[in-house]
Amino acid sequence: IKTVEALEKRLEHIKTPMSLSIIGCVVNGPGEALMTDVGFTGGGAGSGMVYLAGKQSHKMSNDRMIDHIVEEVEKKAAQIEASGEMAAAE
Repeated sequence: IKTVEALEKRLEHIKTPMSLSIIGCVVNGPGEALMTDVGFTGGGAGSGMVYLAGKQSHKMSNDRMIDHIVEEVEKKAAQIEASGEMAAAE
């Protein structure tokens, strides 16, 4: 809960619609993270897996996870906004 609260606070400036999942369960988490724009699932041993655009991407240590997820969400928001601006210009 503390992790989600920290992410909500750090990401409150993001207004771009997207899906984000933070799931501690190594059994159900991967399947659910595959349906999100940005996801993180717990994996034990102090690290978890990052999912981007519905695909397993890379491992990340739990102690860097919040900063890393914020970076990934900001990047995804910029991509979505840029693609919307390009579509509007056409």
